[in-house]
Amino acid sequence: MSDLLERLRGRGWRVTSQRRVVAEVLDGDHVHLTADEVHARAARRLPEISRATVYNTLGEMVSLGEVMEVSTDGRAKRYDPNAHRPHQHLVCTGCGTIRDVHTTGDLLTQLPAQERFGFTVSAAEVTYRGLCPSCA
Repeated sequence: MSDLLERLRGRGWRVTSQRRVVAEVLDGDHVHLTADEVHARAARRLPEISRATVYNTLGEMVSLGEVMEVSTDGRAKRYDPNAHRPHQHLVCTGCGTIRDVHTTGDLLTQLPAQERFGFTVSAAEVTYRGLCPSCA
């Protein structure tokens, strides 16, 4: 059973054949698929799955906090199943490939007090950009 599916089951999520196939398509490291890519891959396994079911299932997974929506540079939203492990993203400015990266240190403590402007900072996101080996 996939790690994502196991986490969803642990939250009491009712697993149907459609939901199962969406979770299986998303499972793995460095997975950042668009909803259309999820639908295309899911339809190869379960031809009758509808686009609406995929979108609704992704929305439920995001609401549960088990999948993150990742938006970069106005491109289509991508879905990242590694919501349970803190990480940042490395994005290729050429082809749009996204890789998970695990930085050292606490991003919240790296923001100097004078740059917080009185905010109580609770989260930080950093996106690293550059060219992947294929685009370089």
